[in-house]
Amino acid sequence: MKEAISLAANGRGYTSPNPMVGAVVVNNGQVVGRGWHRGYGLAHAEVEAIEDAGERAYGSDIYVTLEPCNHYGKTPPCTKKIIESAIKRVIVATEDPNPFVAGGGIQYLREHGIAVEVGLCKDEARALIEDFIWYIQNDKKPFVVLKCASTLDGRIATSTGDSKWITCEKSRQFVHELRHAYDAILVGSGTLHKDNPSLTARIKNKEAKDPHRVILDSNLSINLESNILTQKSNASTIIATSADANSKKRAILEDMGVTVITVAKKENFLDFENLLEQLGKMKIMSLLIEGGSTVIGSALLSGIVNKVLFFIAPKILGGDDGVPVCRGKSPLFMQDAMQLRKVEVMRFDDDTLIQGYLK
Repeated sequence: MKEAISLAANGRGYTSPNPMVGAVVVNNGQVVGRGWHRGYGLAHAEVEAIEDAGERAYGSDIYVTLEPCNHYGKTPPCTKKIIESAIKRVIVATEDPNPFVAGGGIQYLREHGIAVEVGLCKDEARALIEDFIWYIQNDKKPFVVLKCASTLDGRIATSTGDSKWITCEKSRQFVHELRHAYDAILVGSGTLHKDNPSLTARIKNKEAKDPHRVILDSNLSINLESNILTQKSNASTIIATSADANSKKRAILEDMGVTVITVAKKENFLDFENLLEQLGKMKIMSLLIEGGSTVIGSALLSGIVNKVLFFIAPKILGGDDGVPVCRGKSPLFMQDAMQLRKVEVMRFDDDTLIQGYLK
């Protein structure tokens, strides 16, 4: 099962809005077939593994990270393939998270005389598809990950706005892996004007997938020569703006191929909840926030953030005039601070990454 989970991870960045799934066929204690879901609309992991095994699938066991589907979608149901291949036993890490279909595939297999076991490496399998689980079980709203990088004294830029570079090369490469993994990346108009970022995924020796670029821009102040508008990328640019934004500029942006969406306002800021609802309808399953202080502070206070990744570099600015990680109101008492759970710590050369969950 651990090999199946490892195989599933090969699909990271390519399968959305489907989950990553891996499968391994075992005959007489030997692995005879391997497979994973390589991309949306392509064969599922079970089909790949069974076809890899060929005739050796007869009478075998199949280990699969997620309950086999029992319905027709982009591809036929995997339960049908398993039955036709005469596999005798199916070991499933976790049930389908969709409450309307959970257990359906397992029941169907059992009804056709196939032994099914459930729960092996369940936690690891669910962690792999945490964004899919959240999306399915929360009205198809994206799983939100907040990433930032700061000095030891909590600054994301100097007083002049300079932030290149706080973290080391290894940390920045890992961030590009994150961009590849998540469906969309979000920044505010302030970051756009200051840095003119590309917001693409650039990974050495790998064909990376660019995330959809989501820009918070209430007044459509974006420069029409910005990198996100002029660069070549298969991912779309989505600008979230207010109802009173300039209609002429909106038309120009839409003519350039930009998706412009109107988002409700809440306390003079674009409402994150309304934004997530609209992104979810676009089948955006996961969202990586890389904004500046105002966006970070607003996202945290709005309660939309599921997971945080804080990169901390061993650098000290030593003053109070730099740009803090968060702007906005904070609690009056420490007991009201946001508390992370399931905390993990990683090292990238001298940088430290602290990650954990808020939901």
